[in-house]
Amino acid sequence: MKRLFLLVNLLFFSISFSQDFKQDQRVWLAYTGFFKASNHWSCQAEAQFRMDNQLQQNQQNLFRVGALYSISTSKNIAAGYALVNTFSYSLEEYFKENRLWEQFQYSKKWHNDENLFLHRIRLEQRWVEKKEPVNNKIKSIATNYQNRLRYFNRNLFHVCNFVSENASLYAIIQDEVFFTFGDNNINTKLIDQNRFLVGLGLNFKSNTRFELGYLNIYVTSPSQTDTMYHTISISVSQNLAL
Repeated sequence: MKRLFLLVNLLFFSISFSQDFKQDQRVWLAYTGFFKASNHWSCQAEAQFRMDNQLQQNQQNLFRVGALYSISTSKNIAAGYALVNTFSYSLEEYFKENRLWEQFQYSKKWHNDENLFLHRIRLEQRWVEKKEPVNNKIKSIATNYQNRLRYFNRNLFHVCNFVSENASLYAIIQDEVFFTFGDNNINTKLIDQNRFLVGLGLNFKSNTRFELGYLNIYVTSPSQTDTMYHTISISVSQNLAL
């Protein structure tokens, strides 16, 4: 699996850096809460706000909810719904996306249970609103559909403990590749985008994580120049019992 992860990323970066692309900066803010209802069932609530580098324009916001079933301590399946609003600079208005998603996740601790690696495969069914000017007004004229497959690999490496605060510091290396398949009118390229992150995290009392990192996002375009976003990623996640 690790070899597959490296092969996919080497292939992606060899393709991306062989062609021209533009660059920009972003700041992403995220909160994810996992709320345990029983030994096997829990629910997820997530909010993301994707800003420009001046924190003046909310370019995209995402709200995701879902239900998770734990098959074992290392495996779970999940499904849910996401609402995404994306700002169009050409229209000066947001367009909407409704999204269903299903996933399988496998994780394992190693090195005296201090480090962790995680694999996640997620399927998405996306309905993206298309807006255009009509009679001097911006109107929704269609909905475009797309199937997307996402493979996510995440690695956490223990750095040190803070005894007085009951917390630990860890390093993060992760990558996620987005593949499209089937007929769609959103992005006809096989690889839709890639997200690579390196950063540091704080784990408080084993139920709250604060993470800060550099996120490199490469987005392909079927008709325009591809874009690489240099992004500061700030996230908080919690595991709580209902």
